[in-house]
Amino acid sequence: MLTGALMAMGMCAGASTATPSFESFAQRAEAGDRLTVVFFGGSLSWGARASNPQTTSYRAIVGRQMEEKYPKAHFKCIDAAIGGTGSQLGAFRLDRDVLAYEPDLVFLDYTLNDGAYETTPDTLASQEAIVRRLITEAHCPVIQMFLAARSFVTDGTTEKMKRRTAHLEIAKAYNVPCGDAITLMQDKHKKGEIDLDAIWTPESFDTCHPGDKGYAMYAEAAWAAFNQAVADKVVCSAPQAMLNADTYTHVARVRLSSLAPLPPGWRVTAPSTDYCAFDFLMTRWLDDLTVAANFIPKDRSKTEPIEPAKPLKLGFRGGTVLLFGQSSPRSAKCKLTIDGKETQFDTCQLGPNNTGRMVHVAATGLDPAVDHSLEIVPVFGAPEQPLEVCIESVCVAGGDARVWKLDK
Repeated sequence: MLTGALMAMGMCAGASTATPSFESFAQRAEAGDRLTVVFFGGSLSWGARASNPQTTSYRAIVGRQMEEKYPKAHFKCIDAAIGGTGSQLGAFRLDRDVLAYEPDLVFLDYTLNDGAYETTPDTLASQEAIVRRLITEAHCPVIQMFLAARSFVTDGTTEKMKRRTAHLEIAKAYNVPCGDAITLMQDKHKKGEIDLDAIWTPESFDTCHPGDKGYAMYAEAAWAAFNQAVADKVVCSAPQAMLNADTYTHVARVRLSSLAPLPPGWRVTAPSTDYCAFDFLMTRWLDDLTVAANFIPKDRSKTEPIEPAKPLKLGFRGGTVLLFGQSSPRSAKCKLTIDGKETQFDTCQLGPNNTGRMVHVAATGLDPAVDHSLEIVPVFGAPEQPLEVCIESVCVAGGDARVWKLDK
């Protein structure tokens, strides 16, 4: 009994914590530590159109390579990928879906989803803030991934990919390696070593998400970047001054349920377990859901009309405001009024037959030092048409980054 206790104490004493050093990660893996590797990004990190994303996605392949190279280590690989989302939402998901797992290494994939050929100040700020917080708060090394759509390969050059260039500048400033599947696949294509029709099959009618052969190439780029970083003893570090605005270093993801009591017609419920793809199963990503509707469900097909939900009036501080929730076949349009300026957007983002994520960037570039107002008004049609707006949280970045309910 005593011997076992002493052995357990020794194992605990020998365990070490994460540092931004790739050499340290490798040493801990060789020593048999428990290590958490997070794959954070969009559908290409999940593995959309892979024959089996659990085994043939790039994250699954890299996880397997880790286990083969470091057989003593105990790896936990975390899938933190939601299709069709970028670094702006990622910055608001970071605490819940990445930092909560105490990662030892993170593969970060938002270069494609943020738009490889163009940049905006806000999306560069969100990407840099994610990199910065991973290094300074999680104290773990990071690899930025440049994943390829078919058009990226056929372009044959990266000169017009402004975001890739900007993300390389972030990588240089933070000493972060990059797994560059774009240039890898371009080089192989020029040499005639790959058949793009075998990677993005014509019958799939999808030139973004590849099949297994494409994911194997993504993994090749990721694995090469990791091994080179270990060999070079790379240590990620954050410069004193940011390259971009510090907007997303101050964030708040405020669940509407926390602002109760809510106006009539708004109710708090659980996210749906319906989904069109596993990365769109919103029970994975949302803690609850606040629904404004003109009906109540009686069963899966029948509804009962009710008085339509009333407007929700909020105050907030921040430079960027984003809504995160759920899209369903019954999702309605929604009118937003920010500081008296009205806009409208459709919360049905996945078509009339699918359920999944709802993300809307409502405003960027606001003054984070002053109070702002936000009114959310669901737009309902005829009473016999059941419609709803499903929001988990109002997310704000910059300044004090807070949200509160307005009484009037």
